[in-house]
Amino acid sequence: MKPKSKIHFEISERKILLRIFDVLLVLSGLYFVSSVFDFAYFKISTTNWAWSIVLVIYLTVFATIFELYNLQKTNDIDRVFKNIVLTTSVTVLFYLLTPFYTPSLPANRLQILYFFLAILGSLFVWRLAYITFISSPRFYKNVLVVGDSFEIDKIVSNLQAADPHYVVVGYLNTSNHNPSSSIPKVEIAELLQAVKQMRIGEIVVSSSLQEGVGKDLYTKLMVLLKQGYPIKEYFHVYEDITSRLPVEHMDKDFYKYFPFSRSNQNKLYLFFHRLFDLIFSGIGLGVLLLFIPFVCLLNLGWNRGALFYRQTRVGRGGEEFEIIKFRTMVKDAEKNGAQFASKHDARITVFGKFLRKTRIDEIPQFVNVIRGEMSFIGPRPERPYFVRELSKSISFYEIRHSIKPGLTGWAQVSTKYGECEEDSLTKLQYDLYYIKHRGLFLDLRIILKTMSTVIFFRGQ
Repeated sequence: MKPKSKIHFEISERKILLRIFDVLLVLSGLYFVSSVFDFAYFKISTTNWAWSIVLVIYLTVFATIFELYNLQKTNDIDRVFKNIVLTTSVTVLFYLLTPFYTPSLPANRLQILYFFLAILGSLFVWRLAYITFISSPRFYKNVLVVGDSFEIDKIVSNLQAADPHYVVVGYLNTSNHNPSSSIPKVEIAELLQAVKQMRIGEIVVSSSLQEGVGKDLYTKLMVLLKQGYPIKEYFHVYEDITSRLPVEHMDKDFYKYFPFSRSNQNKLYLFFHRLFDLIFSGIGLGVLLLFIPFVCLLNLGWNRGALFYRQTRVGRGGEEFEIIKFRTMVKDAEKNGAQFASKHDARITVFGKFLRKTRIDEIPQFVNVIRGEMSFIGPRPERPYFVRELSKSISFYEIRHSIKPGLTGWAQVSTKYGECEEDSLTKLQYDLYYIKHRGLFLDLRIILKTMSTVIFFRGQ
């Protein structure tokens, strides 16, 4: 029988756990404060059930925006406390400003302080407990990777970067090629014993169709499967953990793992997607009118040149169009030819850096959205020169042109600015993930993460 393994929560389970306990602990904290202290502003009762629902909605939305559910940042107590303060402050502010669905403002302003401290204290106590106990090694998952001709160290870094609790402790190579690695190697004859000794919680198989899994290995894997060990395919594990597609490993098997999202042909989804584009574009252009006087003034002193900048990009179906942006680079920035922008690019002006950090430089592209050349959400449009070059070196690159490009997208909120071909490959993995899983909930996640990017000045 399978030996008792360590407890492990999957990524989706941990996010659900965090959300549930955030809500439960906050409501419990408020109930405790109302029972012990002279606190009458917020009461949990059957007659005032709407108060709790509104609070839960505000709390979960702002906790998402301020990255309390970003698992790569939930183990840092300093960062978590900062985000808790931001989440609590904005939640309380919005709650106080919507008295139609929430309690009327109390005459005694001390009640507001009780309300704020109850939410802040509850969240902090729960997240401290999460970091102390659930993020401990007891909840790690030991993984064994089985496959042929793979770069084990790259697989390890990819998986553990996405989920630190996912620990590759060994690998079994089915090919004649033996990669050098610090990860312990397991032979087929030792597999059953090694799985028990290493306390393996999951076996990940990465094998091409040409080579496959040999009969001896297949037999041993079936024994482990019958004993209750989960055996998963690497592509699916990678996709679930990283939220991107390992396109560089797919080769001719790509379409086996890439069914296009039904939303790409769903007329109802596409109608509301377009309606959403038009509504946000109207709001965006209204904001543009407010910003233009300030941008013009600052542009005269810090940019010294044309206010707007036009550049040819590749859109849906490979058709070219011109995007409109606020200029962020010096004049004749590409007199020596097209090149990737980098994080500390000397061509970007002082004011241009501010425009990029705040994403204000992207606002004029709402004109492109209204024209139908772009959408609010989608892969960022790339320049024809880079499309031609990247299409030669990166397989399936042009699939990103199967939908409209966007002002923001899954790649933009999930990874850094593309400075080289390797970064472009990573962005493509995220773009293809979006095309494959495109839908309402993923769009909402992108919107919330975009708001977080703007709030924390992470634009590049």
